[in-house]
This record gives sequence, C-alpha cells and structure tokens, in this order.
Amino acid sequence: MFRHAAFALLFAFGCVIHLSRGAVVNVRDKDGKLCLYANVMLNFSVSYATSGNKTDLAEFELPSQVMSNGSKCDNTTSTLKLNFGAGHSWSMNFTLNGRTYQADSITFSYNLNDSTIFPKSTLTDTLSVSVRPHITDVSTDTSYSCKSKETIQSDSVNQTLWNVLIQAFISNGTQSKNLTSCSADLPTTPTASPTTVAPVTNTTTASTPAPTTPAPTLPTPTTGKFAIKPDENSTACLLANFALRIGVKHGEKYQEINLDPNVTTVSGSCSVNTSELLLVSNAMTIALTFTNDTKKFHLQAVNVTANLSSGLVVSEANGSLSLWEAAVGSSYMCNKEQNVTITSQLNLFTFNLQVQPFAVKKGVFSTAEECFLDSDLSFLVPIAVGVALSFLIVLVLLSYLIGRRKSRTGYQSV
Repeated sequence: MFRHAAFALLFAFGCVIHLSRGAVVNVRDKDGKLCLYANVMLNFSVSYATSGNKTDLAEFELPSQVMSNGSKCDNTTSTLKLNFGAGHSWSMNFTLNGRTYQADSITFSYNLNDSTIFPKSTLTDTLSVSVRPHITDVSTDTSYSCKSKETIQSDSVNQTLWNVLIQAFISNGTQSKNLTSCSADLPTTPTASPTTVAPVTNTTTASTPAPTTPAPTLPTPTTGKFAIKPDENSTACLLANFALRIGVKHGEKYQEINLDPNVTTVSGSCSVNTSELLLVSNAMTIALTFTNDTKKFHLQAVNVTANLSSGLVVSEANGSLSLWEAAVGSSYMCNKEQNVTITSQLNLFTFNLQVQPFAVKKGVFSTAEECFLDSDLSFLVPIAVGVALSFLIVLVLLSYLIGRRKSRTGYQSV
C-alpha cells in the first residue's frame, strides 16, 4: 500500500497538485462558484479470486493521479466522483432535505483486469459495491468532520475513511468554518459515581411484570416497478417488479422494514455478465447483483444497509447466493411471498416478484419461468411429507411388534 499517497484536485481546472495529506477536491457550479468541498483519506481492501480456486487480498489507497469527471452539484443533490487507475472509481452521493443534508450512498467500482492491483485475477470484469455511509443530519452551513477511522464493510470489499472534511452544499461560494463532527470524534461523557442508597424493607408482594407488547405486524409492502437504462435514449436493460421487506437482527432485537418505492432512488448498471440494481431510501440501501453463465442467470449478491428505529445503522451482505434462477432471455417470476435467509442477521421477503436482468427486448419482460411456490405441484409437498411420516410410523410399529414377538418366543423356550 502507498501509505503516504495524497493529492489535491482543483475540479474547475482539472489539474492535480500533490499535498502531504488527504485528497482535496473543489467542485464548482456552472457559474464558477464553489458548490462542494471535500478532503478525505481512503484505503481499500478487496478480496478477489485467483487461479487454483484461491483468493487473494489487494490493499491500496487512492493514488496521486485522479480525475473528478462526474462530480457535480445543484440545489438538491451533489455527487463527488473520483476516477483513478485503470478503470477504478469512487463516488459519494448527497441529498438535501430542508436545512440538512446526508450521504445516501458510496459506490466503489474496481476493474479486476488491472494486473497491477489484482495480479493473477481469474476475472476481468469491473465490479461495483454500494454501501450507505453514516453521514446524516448535517446542517447546510457546516462541514461534516470525522478524524476517526471508519471502516465500511461490504461483500469482498472494506473501505476505510479518516480525516474526512466535506461540505456537500455551499450556497455562497465560500466553505463554512463551522463543523458537524461525527459521533466517534465527540468526547465521551464520564459515568457518574453511583449514589449509595440505604436499604428499604418492602413488606408488599412483588408485582407481576407487565406483559411484553408484541411488535406490530407490518402491512404488505407496496409493489414497485424498477428499470435500468444504459442511457436516456435507450430501452431498459434490466427490469424488476416486486414488493420488498427486510428483517434485521441486531443483538437480541429483531426489526422488519418495508421498502417504499415511492421514496426510493433507483440506479444500477448492465453488462454482459453482471447487472446490478441499487435502491436507496431513507430506511435502507439495497444492492442486488445478478450474474449469468450465458445459459442461466441468478441473483448472486445482496448488500443491505438498514437504518434501525434505535438509530443504529446495520450492514449485511452475502456474495455467494444462487437465487431467482431462470434461462437468459426469460424472466423469473414468483408472485407468492418468499422468505430467504441472506445472512444469520438478515432475511429478505419478496412479494409479486418478476425480474429480468439480461437480454431485455423492447423494454418489456420476456416469458416468465415461475418459482416452485407458484407452480401447481407445490401442494404435493405437504402430502409427500405426510405420506413419508405415515410410512415411518408404520415401520417403527412393525419393528416393535416383531422385536416383542421374538423376545416372548425366547422366554417360552427356556
């Protein structure tokens, strides 16, 4: 790793200046006024496949030579995008809500065909991971500051940020000197010494604990229609219709969250072998990655970042799935509720599902391959289980009777 690599990029002129610490980026609007400022330090750790069915770990940080093509800002959204090396990029998207803003997602794309960083890689694709950073409720007249290190984990990729200073919305062309610090930088409040209380004799009987109120049942989530286009003038390359709910376990607590498609931002990408659908809402960020082997496609990876009601942010990912499989050129459909365990801490519930991530023609779904739950044979499963259990019971009874008869015969022969 190049531990002391650093750069400063003046976006307005596209030039690169070397500094001793961090990556400094100044993004200017169409009038030439400063509208976004960022100073970050960032390391990557990527696990990738090599020959002999082995894996290797690539560790690197942002190099000195970068470009910020794609960085932009307007009245409600801002994007910081850094392009570097042989086809790698890192971007952070921000949205403004009244007098505060937040970071909705971080997207890191890495090119496995870059032999300098990924020697002996068996894949040559450009892969992407999307995660949600813990940057929320930042006032527009302040800069977000976090000197502490924060590692964001996702499938096969860890990203570590520190010495972060960002103001995503600058209204007057001048960076604010006021700061909103991350929780890790705030001083901890010392715990007060416990007060000694004289024992009190209680002559009343212990009260019965109040019964635990069960968590309210969520309504069925709303079905959303999502489409990804390579550009505005093209037809869709990925289609997905579904209603989605996640179930997240954190410690001893469990919470379910519905995805509301009406307040969800949709993005993604399509390529020959990999397609991705990224959904970002206030409640969650979910990335679905599909792969195909020229004959069949399936859902290979799910990456979820959820905002729990307790205020905690939880991230879970699994990159070795084999779900929603169908022939390339067809769509996968499952109207009934599916409950899939993604990790030990995350469950995925889908309703009215139809998805086609490859070979979409004329922007409409192709013939669907139905899931087993929707097929006419699904009712045979409980019947088959019942028959098998009945046969097992009969077999146990026969074995018992035969054994008892043999023992009785032996007693009479004595």
